[in-house]
Amino acid sequence: MAIPKQNQMNQTTPPTNAIAAFLAMLAAERGAAKNTLDAYRRDLEDAADFFNPPASLDTATTDALRLYLDHLAKTGIKASSAQRKTSALRQYFRFLYAENRRPDDPTTLISAPKRGRPLPKILTIDTVTALLTEAERQTVDPTNTPGRTLRATRLFALLELLYATGLRVSELVSLPASAGRVSENLLAIKGKGGRERLVPLTSKAREAISAFLALRDPKAPKSRWLFPSDSETGHLTRQAFARDLKDLTISAGLSAKQVSPHVLRHAFASHLLQNGADLRVVQQLLGHADISTTQIYTHILDERLRSMVNDLHPMGDTP
Repeated sequence: MAIPKQNQMNQTTPPTNAIAAFLAMLAAERGAAKNTLDAYRRDLEDAADFFNPPASLDTATTDALRLYLDHLAKTGIKASSAQRKTSALRQYFRFLYAENRRPDDPTTLISAPKRGRPLPKILTIDTVTALLTEAERQTVDPTNTPGRTLRATRLFALLELLYATGLRVSELVSLPASAGRVSENLLAIKGKGGRERLVPLTSKAREAISAFLALRDPKAPKSRWLFPSDSETGHLTRQAFARDLKDLTISAGLSAKQVSPHVLRHAFASHLLQNGADLRVVQQLLGHADISTTQIYTHILDERLRSMVNDLHPMGDTP
């Protein structure tokens, strides 16, 4: 068990590499605002400062984390603050586990904060359509240089794929070059925990991939990635995709706070449910190990069921 420090909770602890990586993920995948990132940083640095050395937070056991939470309770902090700090720890250790930075999640046996789970940000179909329309327009902008046309075509392909499949942004940017075989109607994805799933590809997504591949320099070194980075090695980063998406969102006349890669994943799921998809099917497409994770969208199902009863039941509401 990590050894707690004594009377050192007010010291300032620099963020560990893992905390910095976690904050970068929140910014790229979820479009977290600066105030949100600062709050997570403070909560995690406070937790790290409780342990000796601070970096041992990343290897803390469940018992060590409970000791820290007991300490918080004894300091008399507000329940809402304790809930927020517990939530930060849970998300942080889920990230470490998902990124294979540690083999387990020590927070799974710690009681969840006693408050309602916030509903995901939802985009309307019209909003997503406006975003895709602007992305496609930019691919044929006559003022583009060849480089800008390539980047615009790449962004359009990324968005079509994301909205068509609901991939996590980390899964999207790291697609292998073999995913460019657009004759295939299904895409094999290796997600969290090494779990594999198949997601269908729409014709629009296949066409967008083909257009992007057609513009790639045939003389460029072959890459193992469908979306290589602008440098000579690696694939496009989550941060670069989030940055390009933010610029596109502004160009489309939308709020930059409204759209992020993770919000588009939510849009994929919510729009399927709005149109009658089964929750279990959506769970499989999203790659959720547990149906309870997918049930965050049940408010959409509730609205659809109420509408169906009102429309079809003999005693339903009349206009």
